[in-house]
Amino acid sequence: MIKALIVDDELHAREALEDELLALGGVEVLGQCNNAIDALKAINQTRPDVVFLDIQMPRVTGLELLAMLDPATMPKVVFVTAYDEFAVQAFEENAFDYLLKPVETGRLKKSLEKLTRELSQKHDYQVITPALDLLPCAGHNRITLIPHQEVEVARTALSGVALLTAKGESTTHLSLKVLEDKTPLIRCHRQYLVHPATIREIQLLDNGLAEVITQSAYVVPVSRRYLKTLKDKLGLCQ
Repeated sequence: MIKALIVDDELHAREALEDELLALGGVEVLGQCNNAIDALKAINQTRPDVVFLDIQMPRVTGLELLAMLDPATMPKVVFVTAYDEFAVQAFEENAFDYLLKPVETGRLKKSLEKLTRELSQKHDYQVITPALDLLPCAGHNRITLIPHQEVEVARTALSGVALLTAKGESTTHLSLKVLEDKTPLIRCHRQYLVHPATIREIQLLDNGLAEVITQSAYVVPVSRRYLKTLKDKLGLCQ
């Protein structure tokens, strides 16, 4: 059974696609999302095999969502859109398949057959990991996009990952791994990343530990495991 998630800002499009998938059989629809931020959270929580993803959505597009996924755990992505001019870019971003609206039953069936073969073979393929310029944060019924250069510290939190800037703290559903891979933030601790351009001071402590002080006076722990790597990346002498 293929586990699927449907992401589209149009309710009619989501329901029509779910009806088609259920009619063809062999698919369990885990849920529907009407925006990319909810989809990111749902993907991390439910781990679908495939995401049927609209490209043109408000604030964060389908292509931008694809760039936010962890390459190591990302599902297959089938773009579903009314605009065929996005086809080339979709495949450049490693989309598994591309369907035009209104989705034809025969074309959808072929996509599912191809997907079934891929999943049964557990075929690994190289994933392009484009950089993230804007980091989506959700809260208080709104979505905020924070430029990565404004983030001084990222740390794990109960509700996701906390991004600390000069203006305060926001929460994102992006993982630390994705932030480490796709932004200038570097690892200094199992639960912390720091932006090297915002480091004001490194204080060396006992037992090979250290602390980073950022421009906004955030104090960030540095574990023994990452101290040498941090120094190397900052070009510091040993």
